[in-house]
Amino acid sequence: MLEALDAAAVRRWAAACVGALDAHREAIDRINVYPVADGDTGSNLLTTVRAALEALLRAPVTERADAGGAFGVLATGALAGARGNSGVIVSQVLRGMAEAVREQPVVEGEHLRRALRRGAELATAAMAEPVPGTMISVLSAAAAATGGEGLHGVAQAAVRAAAVALEHTPRQLDALADAGVVDAGGRGVVVLLDALLAVVQGREPDLRDAGTTVARPVNPHVAPREAGSDLYAYEVMYLLDGVDDATAGALREVLVGLGDSVSVVGDGAGLWTVHVHCNDVGGAVEAGVRVGSPRRIRVARFADAAPDGPARFTRDRAVVVPVRGEGLAELLLAEGVAVLRVGDGEEPTPYELTQVITATGAAHVTVLPGHPLLMELADEAAIRAVAGGQDVVVVPCASPVQVLAAVAVHDPRRRPADDVVAMTEAAAATRRGEVRVAVEDAITWAGPCRADDVLALADDEVVLVEPGPPGVEALARATRAVARRLLAAGGELVTALLGRDAPEGLADGLAAFLRAERPEADLVVYAGGQADSVLLLGLE
Repeated sequence: MLEALDAAAVRRWAAACVGALDAHREAIDRINVYPVADGDTGSNLLTTVRAALEALLRAPVTERADAGGAFGVLATGALAGARGNSGVIVSQVLRGMAEAVREQPVVEGEHLRRALRRGAELATAAMAEPVPGTMISVLSAAAAATGGEGLHGVAQAAVRAAAVALEHTPRQLDALADAGVVDAGGRGVVVLLDALLAVVQGREPDLRDAGTTVARPVNPHVAPREAGSDLYAYEVMYLLDGVDDATAGALREVLVGLGDSVSVVGDGAGLWTVHVHCNDVGGAVEAGVRVGSPRRIRVARFADAAPDGPARFTRDRAVVVPVRGEGLAELLLAEGVAVLRVGDGEEPTPYELTQVITATGAAHVTVLPGHPLLMELADEAAIRAVAGGQDVVVVPCASPVQVLAAVAVHDPRRRPADDVVAMTEAAAATRRGEVRVAVEDAITWAGPCRADDVLALADDEVVLVEPGPPGVEALARATRAVARRLLAAGGELVTALLGRDAPEGLADGLAAFLRAERPEADLVVYAGGQADSVLLLGLE
């Protein structure tokens, strides 16, 4: 019976973990039912712990000469080789243990108790949303175990507490109860702790009920889903070096916006492992590029998202529009359009637009940018969504009034290609006008303007500069000038979107002008609420 773990004992424990997980792998994989069945928890645990052992065996003797150093090398190796959520959690358990026993030549009972507690703390912190009834619960129970003296007493108490917590997991998660199984990750924790107790007791780990390992073809580009929503089709993992805690936290927030099962965890010495389930693979990797130099990038499509797996789309068709102005957003929402609300002075990102596209759950998505400067953004978001398996088409729209024209002819009963053609033709046939207030001095096609002058634009060309300040009469004259220019080539329907700063009576004045000069033209007025334009006009 060991009274302390030295470096050799730590190596024996790592080797025992690999052997035990190899024996139990298939059984653990088979009971992985939460939150998606047929996962790969046992395989991910084995791969992670095997990477830790290999790192320890290859490390210079000076780095693994004592127990504290050996735990540190195991933690770094597990972090670099972590697979899936369970692998990330185990890497953080080892990191916590390493922190607690740093510079300890041997690990005694109280050292082990502190190590387990610190490991459970870091493992819990690694998960964006820890769920009761998972391996986190089993780890926490083992770390909180009381009673037992010395190394053997602490290890034995931890194993017993973990086993009891594992039996309770079906009471905490309905999915486990319905399937009649315990949590797969929690069972893996018990296997690892039993291997530790076996080393302390000088025996072989318990390999009973391990099942028979079945050889199966390995496709590095396809992976079973260990956790997370089936709305996301890809698992992305990579390493980052030299990133500080604040930057890692910011990266984590970006990834939370892209998908789920997010973890950004480190070894305490500048090495970080990044893990996320998402559809926007490019966005997940680019987020890492923004803060560092990702390496050992691994992308795998989940088996349940493969072409021969169950469909992950919940509807056939959707339309997505980035929107400035609350009134316009509500108008589009009423038409069943998915909107990305963009605040005043803000620029939307490809991440945000991709998230709206994928959140529709639609197999085919049409994106209507609504502004020339948003075309590139829409194209980039579309490319990312297409990489996730959706069919996405961007219809050129230079103004919200063209978006309204396209939405008006949208018909989900048509074939997708025919519907896109109809929306494209409607947008292209809509002439657009705008009344805005100049924000700086400039030269226009209609002459020079100064800040606070009123500009009248037809199809992006300034046709009138009305000297400021932007009072009611100046805005009304600019509105009439735009309408007159648009109607010169004919038209039947005028659509007006009133901006946030549009004065009362502007729409009434436009209606009176049309009745007097173009009575055959109909007028529809909406409160758009946009801040950058006093008025937007569309002519069909």
